[in-house]
Amino acid sequence: MTKVELTYPLAKPLDEDLLRRLGDVHAIYGINRLEVNPDLKSLRVGYDASRLTPKDVEGALRRAGIPIAAAHS
Repeated sequence: MTKVELTYPLAKPLDEDLLRRLGDVHAIYGINRLEVNPDLKSLRVGYDASRLTPKDVEGALRRAGIPIAAAHS
């Protein structure tokens, strides 16, 4: 297992519905951790790089409707 963490800036704050959708993303095999930063302006995602690529992670977030911008490592 190769643990990687990416931080995604959020284009808008997460509301209750979007927070629920994070649960769906967390259920994806290979995504280990999701953490909304205390400033509510970014989301940290921990994942297994031997299972997922950064594009896979970004795609999962976008499909769930999470308003992310480009990732910063």
